[in-house]
Amino acid sequence: MRSFKDKVVYQIYPKSFKDSNQDGLGDLKGITQKLDYLQMLGVDYLWICPFFVSPQKDNGYDVADYRRIDPSYGTMEDLEELIAEAKKRNIYLMFDMVFNHTSTEHEWFKKAMAGDEKYKNYYYFKKPVNGGMPTNWVSKFGGPVWEYVEKFDEYYLHLFDKTQADLNWFNDDVKKEVCDIVNFWIEKGVRGFRFDVVNLISKPDVFENDDIGDGRRFYTDGPRIHEYLKYLNEHTFGDKDFITVGEMSSTTIENCQKYSGEDEHELSMVFNFHHLKVDYKDKQKWTSMPFDFMELKDLFYKWQLGMQEKKGWNALFWNCHDQPRSITRFGDDKKYHKQSGKMLATALHLMQGTPYIYQGEEIGMTNAYFTSMEQYRDVESKNYYHILKQEGKKDDEIYKILFEKSRDNARTPMQWNAQKNAEFSEHTPWIPVTYNYKEINVENALEDKDSIFYHYQKLIQLRKQLKVISEGSFEPYLSSHPSVYAYKRKLGNEEVLVLNNFYGEKTMVELEDIQGFELLLSNYPEKKIKNHLELEPYESIAYIRK
Repeated sequence: MRSFKDKVVYQIYPKSFKDSNQDGLGDLKGITQKLDYLQMLGVDYLWICPFFVSPQKDNGYDVADYRRIDPSYGTMEDLEELIAEAKKRNIYLMFDMVFNHTSTEHEWFKKAMAGDEKYKNYYYFKKPVNGGMPTNWVSKFGGPVWEYVEKFDEYYLHLFDKTQADLNWFNDDVKKEVCDIVNFWIEKGVRGFRFDVVNLISKPDVFENDDIGDGRRFYTDGPRIHEYLKYLNEHTFGDKDFITVGEMSSTTIENCQKYSGEDEHELSMVFNFHHLKVDYKDKQKWTSMPFDFMELKDLFYKWQLGMQEKKGWNALFWNCHDQPRSITRFGDDKKYHKQSGKMLATALHLMQGTPYIYQGEEIGMTNAYFTSMEQYRDVESKNYYHILKQEGKKDDEIYKILFEKSRDNARTPMQWNAQKNAEFSEHTPWIPVTYNYKEINVENALEDKDSIFYHYQKLIQLRKQLKVISEGSFEPYLSSHPSVYAYKRKLGNEEVLVLNNFYGEKTMVELEDIQGFELLLSNYPEKKIKNHLELEPYESIAYIRK
């Protein structure tokens, strides 16, 4: 298995990265055109969101053909060129694979709907219970998880949209099909996989009502999940120079220790999302509240220590295609744009785990700042506008919530320069460009030697240069401080101390045992370590002792 502890992954949402054929949609050739930029940043892997044939009911996470490229993104030749050109720059591709479900447009499901029993068994078709649905479970997208098929007098299972039918992993044929698909792409030169909601693939032997919840406790980290992942590992990537990451929905540390444990032979690392719910009022997404810093800090400590204890491995991230921009969410994207952007980067990249950078994060791209519903494209956001309206909320309040929580915040076009449409496309983009692109863009970032970009570049270099960062232990520090997230990394005689002020006000920290520490990295002018240290707004400092 490929060593991944000193590697950094860059996530690309292809629809919004770079449009090469000027149709308003990003594409594979657009990624190829920007490989030199990604090489300059220093990343090792490109995680690319799904670009397979899809009816796009869920932004490509409803796959109709796992072996074909959706024409809107290009051709197989375009993909082969991207793989080859990336490899020349020591960059490898990580594909985003969705194996919990397929689109109902997939040939397997079409054959199932034609009555082919072999393919019906690829999915979960169940007879009515007491004249109604087999269970009372609730879909991740709202409504029931069961869709009725009159000609069979049966329901099929869909944990997500009704156009996303869940695969039956209990069926050996399904497991073999999935392995064949993975091996197909390995042969094409792919060297990494991100597995979408993979901890949901194991359903219970017996389907029953959930009297205390929405059903997720029956299928999350399900009864055979570790068996299935070991099977996938053994029959595909397990003996190869490869990295894998699992998206784990509503998971536990205990299961993630197993998913990514060094001796478990399942996955290289795991995503969890607990730290990105600290601004959910009453744990509900479509609300507005300042983030709870102490909860954020406690969650980071908990997962760092828990995974370390059992030799598991975290995928570290602030941003992705489903999350608002971190600099707006946890920093200050106006007064302290540069300082808070760098602070957030340092806080994350010097922890134990593999850092993931989402496109535009490295230049400090912000939330969309949309002012009307006409600008939004995300189905979830549009639905919740109407739901919140029905709940009696006024437009001003709704727009504030959408501004903070909409997935479209992450999906605006990559900002390359100050020219028309930020040089994403000459055509009108599929979603509007964020208003601040003339100031916040790649061209400006590369010209400014003090930019957020070069701070990310330095962090990536440090991970490769210092084993104390890539492999060292993690230790909480100043755990009760109300505004500072601090920790130590240790390996042999080396020690790194990291201090991050998460607020726009100065704060004091009391440090002990500081003899021999020297400055490693800072987002302010150099400051020598001392016992009583005043941190500037959003100041971030790393010291090293050898």
